[in-house]
Amino acid sequence: MQNLPKNKKIILFDGVCNLCDGAVQFIIKHDKKDIFRFVALQSKLGKDICNYICVDQNKIDSIILYNPGVAYYYKSSAVLEIGNDLGGFYSLVSVFKILPEKLRNYIYDYIAKNRYKWYGKKESCMIPTPELKARFL
Repeated sequence: MQNLPKNKKIILFDGVCNLCDGAVQFIIKHDKKDIFRFVALQSKLGKDICNYICVDQNKIDSIILYNPGVAYYYKSSAVLEIGNDLGGFYSLVSVFKILPEKLRNYIYDYIAKNRYKWYGKKESCMIPTPELKARFL
């Protein structure tokens, strides 16, 4: 874990999920301050980070935002933190913090449970283009 960038937040995502891939592409496009790095949950590093922060991958069906040495967020809290970090219009998603986390996560879990059915699934994780390769760990 010592080799993780200390000044970047790491987004762990389902590398075979089309919805998740779309979200990653969206974040990359709007991450003007170069805040985030990306790791597929299925990768060795993704598994190592989950073990390090004591998140059981078998029990989580979620995006994880990990700020090395500071904190981690998952499910709806991760989405809200990412939106806030993107700034501008996207920081308005933080208004949903007024909803109880349990309710936010219920909605998140419903979407997560149906994401393959609604958006499809890839056979393998996305291979980043040479321009994007530096954004992935």
